[in-house]
This record gives sequence, structure tokens and C-alpha cells, in this order.
Amino acid sequence: MHRLRTCAARLRPLTASQAAQTVGQQRPLTVAGVGGTRTFQPIRCYTAPVASEPFLNGTSSNYVEEMYFAWLENPKSVHKSWDVFFRNANAGAPPGSAYQSPLAMSPAGGVAVPQFSSMVAAQPNVEKLVEDHLAVQSLIRAYQVMGHHNAQLDPLGISCVNFDDAPVNTGFQHVDVAVFKERLRVLTVGGFYGLEESDLDKVFRLPTTTFIGGSESALPLKEIIRRLEMAYCQHIGVEFMFINDLEQCQWIRQKFETPGVMQFTLEEKRTLLARMVRSTRFEEFLQRKWSSEKRFGLEGCESLIPALKTIIDKSSENGVENVIMGMPHRGRLNVLANVIRKELEQIFCQFDSKLEAADEGSGDVKYHLGMYHRRINRVTDRNITLSLVANPSHLEAVDPVVQGKTKAEQFYCGDSDGKRVMSILLHGDAAFAGQGIVYETFHLSDLPSYTTHGTVHVVVNNQIGFTTDPRMARSSPYPTDVARVVNAPIFHVNADDPEAVMYVCNVAAEWRATFHKDVVVDLVCYRRMGHNEMDEPMFTQPLMYKQIKKQKGVLLKYAEKLIAEGAVSRQEYEEEIAKYDKICEEAYARSKDEKILHIKHWLDSPWPGFFTLDGQPKSMSCPSTGLTEENLTHIGGIASSVPVEDFTIHGGLSRILKGRADMVKKRTVDWALGEYMAFGSLLKEGIHVRLSGQDVERGTFSHRHHVLHDQNVDKRTCIPMNHLSPDQAPYTVCNSSLSEYGVLGFELGFAMASPNALVLWEAQFGDFHNTAQCIIDQFICPGQAKWVRQNGIVLLLPHGMEGMGPEHSSARPERFLQMCNDDPDVMPTITEDFAVRQLYDCNWIVVNCSSPANYFHVIRRQILAPFRKPLIVFTPKSLLRHPEARSSFDEMLPGTHFQRVILEDGVAAERPEEVKRLIFCTGKVYYELTKERKNRGMEGTVAIARMEQLSPFPFDLVKAESERYANADLVWCQEEHKNQGYYDYVKPRIRTTIQRAKPVWYAGRDPAAAPATGNKNTHLVEVRRFLDTAFGLDAFKDQQ
Repeated sequence: MHRLRTCAARLRPLTASQAAQTVGQQRPLTVAGVGGTRTFQPIRCYTAPVASEPFLNGTSSNYVEEMYFAWLENPKSVHKSWDVFFRNANAGAPPGSAYQSPLAMSPAGGVAVPQFSSMVAAQPNVEKLVEDHLAVQSLIRAYQVMGHHNAQLDPLGISCVNFDDAPVNTGFQHVDVAVFKERLRVLTVGGFYGLEESDLDKVFRLPTTTFIGGSESALPLKEIIRRLEMAYCQHIGVEFMFINDLEQCQWIRQKFETPGVMQFTLEEKRTLLARMVRSTRFEEFLQRKWSSEKRFGLEGCESLIPALKTIIDKSSENGVENVIMGMPHRGRLNVLANVIRKELEQIFCQFDSKLEAADEGSGDVKYHLGMYHRRINRVTDRNITLSLVANPSHLEAVDPVVQGKTKAEQFYCGDSDGKRVMSILLHGDAAFAGQGIVYETFHLSDLPSYTTHGTVHVVVNNQIGFTTDPRMARSSPYPTDVARVVNAPIFHVNADDPEAVMYVCNVAAEWRATFHKDVVVDLVCYRRMGHNEMDEPMFTQPLMYKQIKKQKGVLLKYAEKLIAEGAVSRQEYEEEIAKYDKICEEAYARSKDEKILHIKHWLDSPWPGFFTLDGQPKSMSCPSTGLTEENLTHIGGIASSVPVEDFTIHGGLSRILKGRADMVKKRTVDWALGEYMAFGSLLKEGIHVRLSGQDVERGTFSHRHHVLHDQNVDKRTCIPMNHLSPDQAPYTVCNSSLSEYGVLGFELGFAMASPNALVLWEAQFGDFHNTAQCIIDQFICPGQAKWVRQNGIVLLLPHGMEGMGPEHSSARPERFLQMCNDDPDVMPTITEDFAVRQLYDCNWIVVNCSSPANYFHVIRRQILAPFRKPLIVFTPKSLLRHPEARSSFDEMLPGTHFQRVILEDGVAAERPEEVKRLIFCTGKVYYELTKERKNRGMEGTVAIARMEQLSPFPFDLVKAESERYANADLVWCQEEHKNQGYYDYVKPRIRTTIQRAKPVWYAGRDPAAAPATGNKNTHLVEVRRFLDTAFGLDAFKDQQ
């Protein structure tokens, strides 16, 4: 127990000679103590035999020690009797007599008081000593937690992180007592921890939670403060103490606190200067040549280029071979030129107004285009592939797309821990704080099927969003606070200090390589021009821009610093500038020879070997999508079994699997089994299948069950689809986070990486896609036209009016059809390869299948077609279990294909001249129509054709069917409201097909604002009404 006294002895201030003896002692990286959370490291040092204190047996001494450490941290946290005991023990009393009853416990009132008082008073300095050491520890922690608030981060000197009216005090390096007190007040929230001016020269032992001592274990308070200032309050602000992992916090402390860490070799400084020259002179060259063109230049944050190159160099050194980047428009051309190393003439020719349009597609503006380039990294002398993903103006929308592409590249090269492929995302400060997709993307960062094992985020924080001040743009102190939710460390750095930027980027790349977690670099900079080069910022930020006009450029500042240090001469600096200017001028001369924009120079995801050398499909035909009977039976057997031994499944699932086995015996499939056949067959052919979305493993409607769960063992699962054959491709089916925008963007990015994979995203209900509308409108619909980038992603959108209310009823087919690029007024020329040629020319394919076999075929066609197009499938709900929505194996055998239109094949087809009405419809309403036709006995007078593929529109088949029933009037029937659904799309196209010879009548719900009624009875009345219209042969007499 005498360790209580020796602990106090250890905390006494050291003499100078004692301090010198501690030099050379290395401080451990981890904090020792109870439960790994204490800031004290107990050293067992017995100076008296324990036997003299018989009450201290092994168990109780541990308890007493725990109480002692609790008391050291906060004397009020223990009972008063323990407080008295420890005070007396520290005052020199032997433990046996140190205990005194407090007043309430004393048998005779105040007997114990005199002895207690005298003991505590005996050595008042010891108590002060303990308190002072605790104060120093608290002081160190205050700098670690709050130091970034006082760092000199803003190159303009006008920033105010806390958003109060006055800027924070900065630049405290020498211990001036007045400033010291003010700083301590800020850092310690009004308190000072009891430290006095007289304590500045005292030597204190350093806790294990700091590395400021280097090889020393004790320092004078003055030196402790100076080193903390140097570590936390200069041009780097380190925000990390919210991270709940001790090892990670210690790693960061070591990187920033160790004295002398920010030392650079002469070679590193010269390389950094050369990179700054390229970054700066590139923008100046563009401004000279095209002063009235928008280019969203990087002026004010030129250090972004060396920052990115540093991250890439360090990552390459750590084994990364492929870097995928996403960024907004600001600085994009500079990144293309100086990071990815796009040929300068290809960039310069984009400014030429005489440059002819792209060889294919409608193109995009230069600051949205992507790029892919493989080259040698000059620093590491290793191969590296860099790709910058093309993106729209919608800020941050590209984030999940980049993550999906990164995940896919990792998947295809077997990089299961992200050591070879990584992503870098660039952000603007206003968008990083304002756009919800940033939060959605962060929440994918550690999910098993979505993690990319760490992303380096670089925020170009120019402290303004177009014209909006940060005070109006966010509620948090920093734009980067969203990253705290995933425990990502945030390194704020003054972008006018290129060496600090370089150091921080090295640490960020090392963090990612060490912990495989996200990290944020916040480059605090400014924007020298307006939002674009034509914009006048003085309208809205007059004071800021007065300061910016006075601001010396970062290249000039850094060059002067290096010249003063003697690292370079002025002549060498000027030669470096002249050298790069010459490169730009020569490229400019070459750029005048470019007459046509070749879009193949701007591809961000080439698919080598998939197309011909000039980028065309290798054929214009699609083979049969059918399968052999043997294949169907084999896959059906897997779908109805549990291919793992000793695996207990739910009783209800046993019945489902038995039902599947019965269907296979009868050679039929329902919707779930048809999907199983499509996926399983592609997997057997070596095609990776990835299905993602909310609750897709079981299926929203409990029909899929692709992941089986053991009822007795937690987290034990089985995916039968991965047990098809030894050489099959893997099947990934993953429940996503409750996000649509982020997850659909991710899957789109995954589908970009390779044409030899089927990637599907399923909305929980079809109308949920509207929160992902940005991905649909900006990437999926126009992606090929803008960026000549094909993509075969499949959207499964459950759709159907089931009386379930306005939500969850409609997948909004009208929106998808409105965005189709075919002309409703032109009848195309029908050729032999018309069906495939139509698919090749369209921007996406929209289908609403009414049979499992047709769904099976359209899914397989996605992969067997010689090109890739997005596929929008309106999937059923009630048809999943409808007894008539079954298909025979005969419809899925070799030689069978997807049917764009399923023609009438009943009584009406036998005597077409007697048919009075031809109804075209799509989806589940077909089953309601056939049931009603049978009830009315009208099989001979009404023919019903199902339009399974809505876009591209099946002009040829609709024409043939209309001509076949020449005496019939034409009706389009849908269950959706008239201003929704398909009517506005199909009507003009049917009219064009029949050369406007007849009207196309409408049977369906009346126009409405909401997609469906919330009243069950009203729903049934509406169904009855449109069925009466569809089969009432006189229904349209009044309208003729």
C-alpha cells in the first residue's frame, strides 16, 4: 500500500539534474492503466514490507488501487472516508492509521477532526503537486481537443471558426503571460486548472497520452505549452479527439506532436516548388489565352495540385495501383492536366469555338468530363492508373458513383482489403456541409458490401459558396463536421503553407493505408476570382475581396521562402517557370490542329475487348436467351434446397422451398423462380451478379429468400445461389442502408467498371426511386449521350395499383417514358435487325413484364446483348403469387427470346375479322382484363395484346397487330390515372404506327394529382369503372 505514497513522490517536480536523467527514455505508444482508459501508469514500487499492513491482501489492494486512481482523477468521485484516507496517506501517514471516520461516522462528534486537520496540513505541497500534474494533463488534453480552434488556418486572416464577432487570437509561439492566460481561458473553457505564472519554469512529468517530449519524459511547463502551440496552433488544425479508438488517437498524436516531424529534404522542397509552378502557371496561361471563358479556375487554392500528387505518391509507395477520383468543377482542368497528366492540347482545344461536335453523343462542357490514364508514377517508379469520373453540375452527386466504381475495381482484382485500389473525393466547402448525399456516402463507408476500405476526402474550402457566406451556409463550425459521424480524423490546413499541406496529405495517405478508414483534409484557402471568371464577387463579399486583392500568391510566397533558405536560387525558380510556360505554348500550338472533339479521349471507364477498336458493338444481333431443360432443372433444384449441412431454416421457408420443388417437377416457374433461373444461369456462365437495395435478400414481399438464416446460430447464413457449380461467378446480394440516392449512385458506379456483370438495384417500393432522382436524371438517362459511357444497370421498381394508398402504388412510369429519346411522330424503317438496332439507339429500355418467362428473358438479354443500356423494370407485387402469373419451361428453352409484345393467342386470334375491339395494355392489368372478358363472355369480340417493352416502342409489332384486327377500334387500357402511367407516351406512337387512321381511346382512371386513392372502396369503384369502359363497345360513341 506504500505505493500510494510513492505515487505522490513520483509526481513531485523534478530538479534539473533529475530531469536530465530522464532523457533517452522512450514513451510507450499506448496508454496503460485500468481498462486502458486511465491517463496514469501505475509503477509498483514497494518501500515497506506489505506484511506490516495485514489488511492489504491481494484482492483488497487491487480494490484500493482502483479507488486511488478514481480519487486522483476526481476526489469527489469517492466516498468521503476514502477522500480522508488518501489525503492522510499522501500527507505521510502509514496506511494502517491513515483512515479516520468522517464527522457523521465518528462515535464521539468531533474527536477525529484535529488529527485529520493536522495530517492534511502536514504537507500541503503534496496535494498542490498532484493537482498541478493533473492540471498539466488537462492542459495537454485541452490542446488536443480544442487546439484546432486557435490554429492559423485562414490565409486571409479573417476567418472565425466559432462564428462569434471577433477573429480568434493566433500566432502564440512565445510564452507571454497575458496571452498565455487568455489562451488557457479559451482552451479550458474559463478555467485555468489552478496553474500560476510561477509554475511556468517547473518541470512536469509528461503523461503517456502525448508525444511532445520526444525522447524526454519531463519538461518545464513553459516548454510544454510552446510545443503544444507548435503542434496544434500553427498552420495545421488537427480534429481527432472524438475518435473512440485509443490506438488511432495515439497514432495521430505521434504524427503531429513529435518534435521536428515536419522536416523536408531539399529534394522534396524542390519537387513541391515545381508542382506549385505547374499548378499556378497553368491557370495563368488559361487566363491569358481565354480571359472571357468559364473554366472554374483554382486561383487561391493552387496547393491542391501538390496535395493530390502527395496523396497519390504516398499511396503508390504503400502498394496502391489504381486511384479513382471524383471532384466538382473547381480546378478540374488543372487536375486533368497536372495530376492525371491529360495531354494539354486536348484540354486547350476544348476552348476553341470552331471545334466540331463530338464524333458521337451530344457531349458535355469541358469541366464535367472524365478521364482514364495509366502511367508511371515518377516518385515511386511504379505503374499507377488514374481515373477521374465524369459528373454533372449537381454537387457531390458523383461521390457514391466513385465509391461504387472503386468497390467494383477492388472486387474484380481480388483486393479484399483495399490495398491496391483506392478513391479520392474532392469537395467544395459549401456542398460538403449542405448536400445530404455526403452523409449517405459516409454511411456506406464501413458496410461489408459497400466499404472501399477508406477514402481520402479533400475539401477545397474557399470559405464561400457561390455568393453565400459560411454563416448562412451551415450550422456547424466547420464544413467538415459531417465526417465526425464515422470517426474520420479531420486535418485542417492553411493552403498558403504548401509544406504543411504536403505533410498533412502524407499523414492522410498513411492513415488510410494503416487503418483503412476515411480521412478528411480541409484545405482552408480562398477564391481569387468570382464563382466563375465572369462573375463579380464584390457585390456580395466586398471586404473579403478587398483582402484577396492584397493577398500575395502562394507560389510567390513559397518561392521567396525557399530562396531565403537557399534551397533554390532565383534563377532556378525562373527557369522552372519558363520551362513550364514553354510546354504550355507548344501544346497550344498543337491544339490548333485539333478539328473534332474525339470523345474516346475522355472516357473514364474504358471496357477493353468489349467493343471493336473504333468503339462499336461487335455484332448487331442478340442470341437466344433460352436455357436447356437440364440447366433449368439444375438451377431449380438449388433454388428449392439448402446446400449446407446441419442448417436449420424457418418452418415457413421449408414450405416455400417445397413449393419451388413442386413447380420444378411440373416444369413451371413463378416470378421468384424465374428470377432465380436468370441469375443462376448468368452466374454459371461466369457473369457476376450483384443485387442491392433495401431488404433485397428476403425481398420486400417475402418472395425472394436468396439468403437463408440458421434459426439456431446467430449470423450463420447460406446463399444457395453460390453453390451452383465450382467454376461459377460469385453472387452478391446485399441489403443496403436505408438510402436511395447514395445506394443507386453506388450501384451505377459498380456497373461502370465492367460490362461482364449484371448489377441490379431494387427499390423497396417503386416510388422510392424519387429520392434518387438526381442519379436517374443526371447519370442514368443521359450518361451515354453526355459522356459516351454505356452502362447496363437494372432498376427493379415494384409498381401496381393494389388499393394500398397513394404511396407504394406507382413507380411513376410516365417520368421514365418522358425521358426516352425516340420520336413519337416518325415511323422508323423496319429492317431485319430492327429490334436490336432500336435498343442500340435508345438511351434506356423500359419494360413492364407480365410473365415470369419474359422477366427471365429480359434479364438475360441485358448481358447477352452486344452493348449495354440501362434497364428500367416495373416489377409486380400481387403477381408474385398470382396463380395465373406462371410460365412453363417451354417458354424458356433454347430458341426462345424476350417478347416485346405478347400477342392475343385465344379465340379472338382465330377469327380476327370478328373482333370489335383491340385493347393494348401492359403489366398486371392484363390479368384483370382477361378475367373480366371471360366473365362477360367476350373472348371472341375483344382481343388483348400486352406491350411488355414500352421503350423503345415496338412499332413493327403494334403495326402488325393493328392490321390483323382491321375492323376493331383501338383502346389503351391502364390502371394508372390518365395524366400518369403510359397513355401520353403510347398514344402518339400507336397513332403514328396506323398513320393516324383511327383514334386511340383511353380506358383507365381519370386524371388526378395523387398516384392512387387512400380509400379501399373508392379503389374498387375505379377498377369497376375502367373495366366497364374497356369492355363497353359503345363507351366511346359520344366522343366520336
